[in-house]
Amino acid sequence: MRQLIRPSHSPAAPEPLDSLESLAETYAYPAQVAAGRPWLRANMVSSLDGAAKLAGLSEGLSGDADKRIFGVLRALADVVLVGAETVRAEGYRPARARREFAAARAAAGQAPAPAIAIVSRSLRLDLTAPLFTEPLVRTVVIAPADAPAAARAAVAEVADLITAGAGTVDLPAAVAQLTARGWTRQLTEGGPRLLAQLAAAGLLDELCLSLAPLVTGGDAPRVMHGVEMADAQRMRLVSLIEQKGFLFTRYCRTPE
Repeated sequence: MRQLIRPSHSPAAPEPLDSLESLAETYAYPAQVAAGRPWLRANMVSSLDGAAKLAGLSEGLSGDADKRIFGVLRALADVVLVGAETVRAEGYRPARARREFAAARAAAGQAPAPAIAIVSRSLRLDLTAPLFTEPLVRTVVIAPADAPAAARAAVAEVADLITAGAGTVDLPAAVAQLTARGWTRQLTEGGPRLLAQLAAAGLLDELCLSLAPLVTGGDAPRVMHGVEMADAQRMRLVSLIEQKGFLFTRYCRTPE
């Protein structure tokens, strides 16, 4: 894995980028998170022609290096925010503790693994899945306050239930509640509909986008799908890594 571009204002890239330590430095959260300011980054994968899924799943677009970066981004995060549709489709499991990151997480006051926080309007979730029965850190479910009472009660038995909004989840309020728990290093893995909603709400600080060397055609959604943004958000390139034709980009929000 080699880095092709690093902006001139950034320090020289550590070598080799194949090491977990170097990747953790490349993808480190900004220092302000330690002072309580949340930072929400997204991690997504896309084909060259913009598809966020292949055969209905993101898995078909991924590769070994993409999975390695996926693991590092999780290992740096306090919480992983994900939509219920993606949880169902991708068969989500709890985040695992990584021995290589144990000391750094402990020093930062983090739990051994990030919590998974599921955004669900209907609470149509499999509460017998490992995500609820085997997590190192109790799973969080975020739902509207007027979600069905019976479903809310059932979820509350196996997960931490956060209510935000009515009819649909109020994402700024939900993110604020995650931040109030001390979870300032925030990561979202989508899917595309949730990511579009987060971006439209002005909550997205950073996009880590992996570009697979594939063209797929078809009608798969883009990495952001279904919600119009009032204004386009300009992003600045922070780093670009290449391996075997995959491009791993990191863009941050341009200060207004």
